[in-house]
Amino acid sequence: MGAYLLRRLLLVVPTLLGILIINFAVVQFAPGGPVEQMLAELRGEGQSTLGRITGEGGGDVRMPSGIDQGGQSGGGPAGSYRGARGLDPAIVAEIERAFGFDKPAHIRFWEMLTGYVTFDFGRSLFQDRPVIDLILEKMPVSVSLGIWSTLIIYLISIPLGIRKAVRDGSRFDVATSGIVLVGYAIPGFLFAILLVVLFAGGSFLQIFPLRGLASPGAESLPFLQRALDYAWHMALPTLALVIGGFAGLTMLTKNSFLDEIGKQYVVTARAKGAAEHRVLYGHVFRNAMLIIIAGFPAAFIGMLFTGSLLIEIVFSLDGLGYLGFQAATRRDYPIMFGTLYIFTLLGLVMQIISDFTYTLVDPRIDFEARR
Repeated sequence: MGAYLLRRLLLVVPTLLGILIINFAVVQFAPGGPVEQMLAELRGEGQSTLGRITGEGGGDVRMPSGIDQGGQSGGGPAGSYRGARGLDPAIVAEIERAFGFDKPAHIRFWEMLTGYVTFDFGRSLFQDRPVIDLILEKMPVSVSLGIWSTLIIYLISIPLGIRKAVRDGSRFDVATSGIVLVGYAIPGFLFAILLVVLFAGGSFLQIFPLRGLASPGAESLPFLQRALDYAWHMALPTLALVIGGFAGLTMLTKNSFLDEIGKQYVVTARAKGAAEHRVLYGHVFRNAMLIIIAGFPAAFIGMLFTGSLLIEIVFSLDGLGYLGFQAATRRDYPIMFGTLYIFTLLGLVMQIISDFTYTLVDPRIDFEARR
């Protein structure tokens, strides 16, 4: 097992490199980059006219004079950007230099990689702050949502799925299948909107807060009151994620247990007089849970980042999902690639942990014996 884990760890490096190369190459051909957005704003075609842009080293680079409110200049046609028409070429060159686009793509990619080795993701193009600081600032919101919702989903779905498998075809199975069907059919963000309307001051009751993870001044409260205030703020977002995510795991658990219950070793154990509880949890559980464990890393990463994006927007939670969404719409490449790097690395490591957990659940599994 040790040699297998070592090989998997060594494969993390080329996997990360390949993912970054592919995404970096795609971004080079995507329209609407930061330089084009700045040029559009200077020409009065963007949402606002910016007076300065972020330069290297965290300083502010003021735009050269000669540009009026609409972004026109007395210069001739500029560089290769279509949005640069009518702007002084010197202004375009200054914008490219400030954003780092005056260098060839391969040099920019190499500089990005050398920084990533030490977890230096550079500075945000539009927020003038280190990317790592932004990620650490937003992480508690997304981690809180991811951990609690994933934990509750597993605590509900696995016992419910086992119960449905044991009582397959019964009234209990049919009734709970209706609830699961609703969870399948309705996206989580619609549940979030419904919860806001019903319980967060939308149209009916105002029982729960709508913004943030803590009330103003909560840091001065005793520990127990802070914990209750935190739970009060987390209740609706977590519930929305749980309702939207428990259905798939419940059915996966049920089908996995049904498949194992019908196998010959279960029939043999029952014929030998083994108690039903021992058959179910001493034999079936270990085999049926393998597929559940295999899906945990993807479920957690998805819940932590992509799954919580719309939930964060609905409940006005400033987390990693919302940060990534803003970065993608503004083409803030340092944030985009920084979050991509972190979540890819986290996903690869958790997949290795998942393989190790396989051997804990079922010692008969030997990854070293695979060819």
